[in-house]
Amino acid sequence: MDIEALKRRLPLGYPYLLIDRVLERGEEEVVTQKCVTINEPYFQGHFRPPYPSVMPGTMILEGMAQTAGLLLPEGELAMLAAVERARFHRPVVPGDRITFRARLLRRRAVVLRAQVRAEVEGKLVAEAVITLMGGGDVGKAD
Repeated sequence: MDIEALKRRLPLGYPYLLIDRVLERGEEEVVTQKCVTINEPYFQGHFRPPYPSVMPGTMILEGMAQTAGLLLPEGELAMLAAVERARFHRPVVPGDRITFRARLLRRRAVVLRAQVRAEVEGKLVAEAVITLMGGGDVGKAD
């Protein structure tokens, strides 16, 4: 799935879309990727000099949640409802390529739970259990 298909699938645009491409997509697992650059807007105000640029944990969690959202049927919109057991193991900095992995744990009606991981060069940087509440339609106004 290229970036244009991804933008149609997730109703988010710059700077909120935190996935650049989908590497694998099945019914129970999705693998995506984000190339982190120094031009990301959050680097302007996060950890002022002389500290190095570190990607905020909330942005990593959002990338994991967006990846989990791809486990929903086409056209279904979901909102982040809960984050459990979130752990951050290493910092993510400009130049890193994050691989997000989401594995379906349970889906009941409009609730989806997924185990999510973020890795850089095969090393775990973050993990959590994400709960999404679905039910809305992408592009459909209420």
